[in-house]
Amino acid sequence: MSDSSRYSALLARILLAVLFLYSGVMKIAMFSQILPLMQAKGFPLPGMSLGIAVAVELIGAALLIAGYQARLAAWALFIYLIPTTLVFHNFWAAQGMEHQTQLVNFLKNLAIMGGLLMIAAAGPGALSLGRPAAESR
Repeated sequence: MSDSSRYSALLARILLAVLFLYSGVMKIAMFSQILPLMQAKGFPLPGMSLGIAVAVELIGAALLIAGYQARLAAWALFIYLIPTTLVFHNFWAAQGMEHQTQLVNFLKNLAIMGGLLMIAAAGPGALSLGRPAAESR
């Protein structure tokens, strides 16, 4: 594997993880503001749902960055994004500028899901904790 490929896979994992890391931290910092939004969107047990969202985002991001169990983390984050995208970025129910904003966010989530599927399919790359030393060369 070339040096550029080794570093590209690491950079891809980090860039995808940054979004989830930031989102998880902000959910903790703004828990009391986000909870009513989840209630309004009809999430069952919104407090527990929000706690699970924080755990999935932070643990998934950490695993992606480390490259440890990266395929599993990518799948978990991919599955997590399905209801998140459909519920929070439902552009088909919005009007005016909100329609455009939610459409862009919906499409961005689809692109993120594509990146996660690439990691799920190809693995974390050579620079990861999930690779035996012989495979890292």
